[in-house]
Amino acid sequence: MEPAMPPASSRAVPGGGLFGWLRGRCLGRSAAVDPARDTFRAMTGLYASIQPADSVYLSTRTHGAVFNLEYSPDGSVLTVACEQTEVLLFDPISSKHIKTLSEAHEDCVNNIRFLDNRLFATCSDDTTIALWDLRKLNTKVCTLHGHTSWVKNIEYDTNTRLLVTSGFDGNVIIWDTNRCTEDGCPHKKFFHTRFLMRMRLTPDCSKMLISTSSGYLLILHDLDLNKSLEVGSYPILRARRTTSSSDVTSSGSSSGSSSGLSGPRTVGSPCHQNDSGPLPEKHMSRSSQREGGSPRNSLEVLTPEVPGERDRGNCITSLQLHPKGWATLLRCSSNTDDQEWTCVYEFQEGAPVRPVSPRCSLRLTHCIEEANVGRGYIKELCFSPDGRMISSPHGFGIRLLGFDAYCSELVDCLPKEASPLKEIRSLYSHNDVVLTTKFSPTHCQIASGCLSGRVSLYQPKF
Repeated sequence: MEPAMPPASSRAVPGGGLFGWLRGRCLGRSAAVDPARDTFRAMTGLYASIQPADSVYLSTRTHGAVFNLEYSPDGSVLTVACEQTEVLLFDPISSKHIKTLSEAHEDCVNNIRFLDNRLFATCSDDTTIALWDLRKLNTKVCTLHGHTSWVKNIEYDTNTRLLVTSGFDGNVIIWDTNRCTEDGCPHKKFFHTRFLMRMRLTPDCSKMLISTSSGYLLILHDLDLNKSLEVGSYPILRARRTTSSSDVTSSGSSSGSSSGLSGPRTVGSPCHQNDSGPLPEKHMSRSSQREGGSPRNSLEVLTPEVPGERDRGNCITSLQLHPKGWATLLRCSSNTDDQEWTCVYEFQEGAPVRPVSPRCSLRLTHCIEEANVGRGYIKELCFSPDGRMISSPHGFGIRLLGFDAYCSELVDCLPKEASPLKEIRSLYSHNDVVLTTKFSPTHCQIASGCLSGRVSLYQPKF
């Protein structure tokens, strides 16, 4: 039996009315289809009572700074990516050390990504990606070669089992782990852009987001990872700043799968210039003409609004996605490095009226200024597993942030104009700048790592 429609006062789905409520149910935004909404107060209480539980000090002489933390999907293993070529593994419940991969790479280890509960991948400034099996950590499963500069992050599509990596060479590369051997995996260059910082896939792998050091955010809509983005192979959506009417028009890519930009802002744009100018409408794929809908791999380029940065450039250093795909989380710093912000942008669903009309998929909903300590280092922040809270490095500790004081769902407290994130709790247990933080996917626990090599764990204490 279908549940009755809730009263108007309880409907917080954008669009309002019956159709807005029905659309919210389809997206999993209704109380009738999301039982976790009834228990958020209990979880909020747990996180509000969280305290530093244990610290594992890693000698900087051996390990260096902690650049990334990653839990296994079942929460049984915490992996630590270290500055000095090493990867460490811990039992997060007992805080006991499991294993040190002393020569995991030949340079800094930047990112770790689990493919399942036993397989994980690491990437490094040595330009390689390594695959590991928790059941046999004495040797790598294989080493992947394809990037020509530092490899900075890894994503994984569980449906197709395709590994996606990005690096400072500007390349996004797809690796087919279905055909992995000791010699590596078949791979192809999927996309290229200048000034690439981070790349992420939405949870349903329908979009790819790429942040750049020049302040641009690139979004590939209706993503198809089986296609390489070559000359004329993908249609273009006009792009703009999230709060202004000025458009930045992107044009076709070069032979290296690099997109081009023309229009008001070309200086410092993330994509290679194309002398031919914008692609005329007649050269766009036929699929882009279908009923005004967006075709596969359509590219949008945005310059997200950042508080205090309206007249200055900014660098998008960290990029995360809401676990339900509702929003993106950015850490931005000014080009002069004197300001740093954490910003949340809601995805504006729906295609433009015409394929060539301006499209703006993101809207700034919440933000907060950061401590701006440890200039020059990237601070990796994250969402909680339910998406209600954000853990953000803040000086020598972390801050737990919510969309409101009650840690409500984002869709239940969307403001008409950008509002400050609410500080739920601050936790300080380090003696150096915190660079990365992560929520456990299964336990009420948070981990953080700092510049001097200490990893701290936080959990409720009563």
